[in-house]
Amino acid sequence: MEKFAQLTAIAAPIMRINIDTDVIIPSREMKRVSKEGLSEGMFANWRYTKPGGREENPDFILNQEPYRQARILLSGDNFGCGSSREHAVWALAEWGIRAIITPGFGNIFYGNCVRNGILPVVLDNQIVEDLASQVEADPAINQITVNLENYTVTAPDGSQHNFDIAPADREMLLEGLDGIAVTQRRDADILAFQAQDQQQRPWIYL
Repeated sequence: MEKFAQLTAIAAPIMRINIDTDVIIPSREMKRVSKEGLSEGMFANWRYTKPGGREENPDFILNQEPYRQARILLSGDNFGCGSSREHAVWALAEWGIRAIITPGFGNIFYGNCVRNGILPVVLDNQIVEDLASQVEADPAINQITVNLENYTVTAPDGSQHNFDIAPADREMLLEGLDGIAVTQRRDADILAFQAQDQQQRPWIYL
């Protein structure tokens, strides 16, 4: 998983509340057995003119320049609500999204972001709306900086906003660790426990 420390990038405002995981990737787009290729179906109902089609809707923000190069999303409250499908995060990550800034997330989606290298940032609704307004004025120039090392989001006008993140989540993102990699860091402790347990309960290992 790619490490996340600081990112300065174009941000795409999709300022709607309650964007659920079925909007982020409709179920009909989840036909693959791996994480690869899912970005093609990201926001498919909004991104394309017909269900199942691939003709781009020119009105959708991510089909417009310079938002095609966006690496940050701005959105309304309760982003990623609905079902727990991790495919939504896989699609966003493959497309290139590295940070999402909203007033709130679906709980499971938030955790899936952290475990797939996307930084979820919670800021007050008024701040997110202000960021969106600044970006929209000149998206190529008015980029946003997200710094995980010092817990700040820097707006295009230079103002800084602090955000909170759990220490364990921050560590996973800074070091580029998924859940398996975090466990593997404790291999020595696990092996020591198994050796001790095998002496105390040898019948378990028969």
